[in-house]
Amino acid sequence: MKLTAEQHAQFERDGYLFFPGLFKPEEVKTLTNAVPELYSRREAYNVREKGKDAVRTNFAAHMVSEPFARLARHPRMVEPVQELFDEPLYMHQFKINGKMAFEGDVWQWHQDYGTWLNDDMMPTERAMNVAIFLDDVNEFNGPLMFIPGSHKKGVVDAKHDLTTTSYPLWTVDNDLIRQLVERAGGKNGGIVSPKGPAGSMILFHSCLVHASTSNLSPWNRVSVYLSLCAVSNHIRRHKRPEYIAHRDFTPIACLPDDCLLKDYPVDVPWKDGMPASALQTSSVPFGEMKEAA
Repeated sequence: MKLTAEQHAQFERDGYLFFPGLFKPEEVKTLTNAVPELYSRREAYNVREKGKDAVRTNFAAHMVSEPFARLARHPRMVEPVQELFDEPLYMHQFKINGKMAFEGDVWQWHQDYGTWLNDDMMPTERAMNVAIFLDDVNEFNGPLMFIPGSHKKGVVDAKHDLTTTSYPLWTVDNDLIRQLVERAGGKNGGIVSPKGPAGSMILFHSCLVHASTSNLSPWNRVSVYLSLCAVSNHIRRHKRPEYIAHRDFTPIACLPDDCLLKDYPVDVPWKDGMPASALQTSSVPFGEMKEAA
């Protein structure tokens, strides 16, 4: 999938692109059918809502599930990001965020690159998120909120929030959010929230400040978030377990465009269980580890 000159300009200006209904209902169904089994597993890669049993985030589904392994290699998702970076990509992170009806908690205001820099020692912001809706997203079920153009500020000050939710984030304080929203247009476009049918896709810059509210509606808002990173920009530290921040920097090889509808062979190395190595961490940067060895 090639981007137009207008889309390049829009991404540069706003920090995101929205593609409503990019994936067909039958393609989405292939993915949604695989979610309940993934969420049912009592594994470390299923992070549950604070004090609840509902899954907040499932990590590394592409290492466990064939449908999601195929999605991880889908040209509609990979090729636009590869075009923007003009470089091969690897999968830094793969999440299925389950903002479930009545139970889905907030995601505080943050930049994803802030976490990737502070926790993983990713050298620059040459990484990007792709969000794919597995449910219809409306104004009631906790849609993503972006501050357009906030990616141009680069990395902003953040604090490590370990208490608000079950998943720690490097979050942006309220005063800075007010400034960024006012700079982006205040009540006239300072916050935007792409909404659309299941199968819609968003590309957004790793420095774009974003958040989402809790889901008090009776409708789930499950979405896949794939974090693609330029191979040369791979992380330099294994402070987080491998199921959160991946360590295989092999360039992604795309499957054919119909890969969600046909059973192309894919590798799913954790299908029968996650290896102990996926839980191992180190606070030592790669270069120092090699020297010590």
